[in-house]
Amino acid sequence: MDLYQLTIHNAAELLREGEISALELTQSVLDRIVAVDNSVRAYLTLLPEVALEQARAADARFAAWRKAGRAELLPPLLGIPLAIKDVICVEGVPTTCGSRILENFHPPFQATVVQKLLDGGAVILGKTNTDEFAMGSSTENSAYFTTRNPWDLSRVPGGSSGGSAAAVAAGEASGALGSDTGGSVRQPAAFCGVVGMKPTYGRVSRYGLVAFASSLDQIGPLTRDVTDCALLLETIAGYDRRDSNSIDAPVPHYAAELKKGVQGLRVGVPQEFFVSGMTPEVEIAVRQAIDALAALGMDVREVSLPHTAYGIPTYYIIATAEASTNLARYDGIRYGYSAPDATDLMEGYFKSRAYGFGSEVKRRIMLGTYALSAGYYDAYYLKAQKVRTLIRRDFERAFEMADVIVTPTTPYVAFKVGEKVADPLQMYLSDVFTITLNLAGLPGLSLPCGFADGLPVGLQIIGPALAEDVVLRVAYAYEQSTEWRLRRPPIS
Repeated sequence: MDLYQLTIHNAAELLREGEISALELTQSVLDRIVAVDNSVRAYLTLLPEVALEQARAADARFAAWRKAGRAELLPPLLGIPLAIKDVICVEGVPTTCGSRILENFHPPFQATVVQKLLDGGAVILGKTNTDEFAMGSSTENSAYFTTRNPWDLSRVPGGSSGGSAAAVAAGEASGALGSDTGGSVRQPAAFCGVVGMKPTYGRVSRYGLVAFASSLDQIGPLTRDVTDCALLLETIAGYDRRDSNSIDAPVPHYAAELKKGVQGLRVGVPQEFFVSGMTPEVEIAVRQAIDALAALGMDVREVSLPHTAYGIPTYYIIATAEASTNLARYDGIRYGYSAPDATDLMEGYFKSRAYGFGSEVKRRIMLGTYALSAGYYDAYYLKAQKVRTLIRRDFERAFEMADVIVTPTTPYVAFKVGEKVADPLQMYLSDVFTITLNLAGLPGLSLPCGFADGLPVGLQIIGPALAEDVVLRVAYAYEQSTEWRLRRPPIS
């Protein structure tokens, strides 16, 4: 097996035993990027020299550990090459958010999650492509180029963390970080046949994450299997005083919890998530996965989430309103693109934002500004917040009857590039099964559960707040009972 194909936990074991070096592993992944990224286009910025230097530092740390008699407990990501979505700040490295307005922005600080990875000895390969400011479901809204799905280069990888998902699926990173505001980790994970998790809101620090919708945004891992997801989440989770919504709660040893078993756990299946228009093969794959959970000894029962149908309109009022406020800071004055030919302040605003923002970002700014405007605030934004509360209460009642809830991640498999660009509503419906978790602030994970038309299908597992350990246990039990995790895209 080529080293770039190794999972994080398998690579970590070989690194500890001295059978491979971090330099060899990183070079293998960099060679893979050279070989396939002209087709996949997962990366916006590559850092090969930085990555190799970090790999050498990791090897030196392994050498010192062996010389000292292996007394020190090494971090699980030491020497592991990872990718970072380009909405997460890496000090001194371009952070464009897939937008022209930030094409020359080099953050003077480190995101908390990146600092935690570096403290753990991880190797940072570069920054991955994203829909502009994480606004999209296909990575077609990037100002720079469209990322392609490694399973079929004519199809999208999902979004907005499509670059990170495609990089992991294609062997261009051992793991990656993405951000999830309405499904932007889980949906591309489903489309690309990898594992993606959105933690509980506040479980992972958002410090250094460029804001889209602050009450919904959350950073999460994308990996090849559930064990890797647990290791990466365990590294980045935890309280951070620099994030006002960070939760001050102990972080479990997620990887150690995986094998505790699922016998007797209750699985809720909401019929509201099996809708008309859903691809029949997707529903069949998910139903078979639910049967597999029952065969593992889990108690499968029906639950109801009656306000699910209101998730899309509620989300697109709240998210656009918060985006309108957050993106007001990009004025062409303090940082980011500034129109060089403006003759006065107002013209500078207009020209900088007209050039710097793409059509989808402009659409959402206008929608959000309208929803917050005088005379419409109560009718739209305030009402959406009330419905958000109803959606959260639906989940609370459902979790009185179930330990986890299982649904499809998406209603269909990855669609063709360009297929939905001209119809924003159809594009928004790509996230119909993922949005309500962000509104409720709950953890959710997508993992492969089959194929339809030769493309991956995702199974979504949802848990109560701070129950990532239970979600991961159920995902691991299902994953180990199947062989979907062993499938790799045919790109070469």
